[in-house]
Amino acid sequence: MITFLICLALLVAAYFGYGAYLDKVCKIDAKAAVPSTTLYDGVDYIPMPRWRTFLIQLLNIAGIGPIFGAVMGACFGPVVFLWITFGGIFVGAMHDYISGIILLRNDGLSLPEIVGRYLGRGALVFMRTLSLVLLILVGVVFMRSPAGILGGMITAIPYWGWIAIIMVYYFIATVLPIDKLIGKVYPVFGAALIFMSVGLAWVLFTGDYTIPNLTFETLRNYQTDTSAMPIVPTLFITVACGAISGFHATQSPLMARCMNNEREGRVVFYGAMITESIIALIWAAIGMAFFHGPDALVAALAEHGNDASWAVSTISKATLGVVGGMIALFGVVAAAITSGDTAFRSARLIIADVLKFEQRSIWKRFAIALPLFAIAVVLLFVNFDVIWRYFAWTNQTLSVITLWVIVTYLKRCKRNIWVALPPAMLMTYICTSFVFISNQFIGMTNHSLAYILAGVVTLVISVAMWVKVLKQANIE
Repeated sequence: MITFLICLALLVAAYFGYGAYLDKVCKIDAKAAVPSTTLYDGVDYIPMPRWRTFLIQLLNIAGIGPIFGAVMGACFGPVVFLWITFGGIFVGAMHDYISGIILLRNDGLSLPEIVGRYLGRGALVFMRTLSLVLLILVGVVFMRSPAGILGGMITAIPYWGWIAIIMVYYFIATVLPIDKLIGKVYPVFGAALIFMSVGLAWVLFTGDYTIPNLTFETLRNYQTDTSAMPIVPTLFITVACGAISGFHATQSPLMARCMNNEREGRVVFYGAMITESIIALIWAAIGMAFFHGPDALVAALAEHGNDASWAVSTISKATLGVVGGMIALFGVVAAAITSGDTAFRSARLIIADVLKFEQRSIWKRFAIALPLFAIAVVLLFVNFDVIWRYFAWTNQTLSVITLWVIVTYLKRCKRNIWVALPPAMLMTYICTSFVFISNQFIGMTNHSLAYILAGVVTLVISVAMWVKVLKQANIE
């Protein structure tokens, strides 16, 4: 448990330490004008209290990633604690915070438009496509996973019945003003998510569970087929939302349009990501502790088709009782649904920004939303595993582009680029090496060669991006 406690303490301390340092890097100005007042429209640009924007941001970015992803990440052993902690502090929370501030200072525009401003026209077109693909995939994934859980909880409604109910809710949440539905139901969903996390943490501290510590002996890969699932880069792709996720930056414009001043940025962006990392840390710990070690967790998952939802359901019901387990599972469902609805909303905003459609008219919102949901209906019939595999890599690739935007922004503003440059290069390498090693792409069996090739490609990409950074920062 010592490793777990140290990592938990580091995450909490990072908010007050590294988060405060990033405030200085960004030169936060509480008196600066913000989009919620300068562009108020009563639909997407609406001032809201800080506690509400924090809660909505947390639920927007969480999804099932810090739950399912953390449980699957625990199959790599206690090393997962390091990635969640240091990835969360120095990569993910930094990514969310500075990109959020950039969005706030650029009228709360959708992420692709910001990428275009800082990386050029080619990056703009690429990001528009990549973001829309990712957001629609997120929406589909977060229809299917909660429908499966709800179908197991309330058997009177079949799986496809829950799909229909969730889709109707998503559509309504996509087109209504943000304070009419999302702003009102999220406190309920947030209460369930917090109960789940606090309840499981209490079980870990008071129950008869042993959380493995990270030692020289346990610093190894516990996967059955380590050649197919090497720690680098697979762990970094598997645990995304608990450490870093490009999806987060697509969600941040929603709250950038609702904040009251720049000082709220650390709470809303950095704080939400740190909270998500804590949730992921708890789930990784309970995953290993409940099944008496990562070896047993791997075996149990293999017996149930590597279904993370089975593990989550089993853990929740066994540790928190029938009622507590149901509330915990509702928290899991809430985490998924509150990311799915805002994924479609973010997709609507991206298209509106591209077409320059003002969104005061509900009919213009309908005109964008209907085709999005038509595509989602088609994807519901595609194999789930296929969608999930490509979603995971696309998600992290999006984070790479956002990190390079942050580097460009900091260079242009003559700030400390070193808070973002190493993370940008790290994630460039992770995504590149995954292409060489993963069977869904090239699938090289010679991992040593794959790592070398990935390093060369990463160096080439980094040099090319640095040249672009210098150009965009008007430095010859």
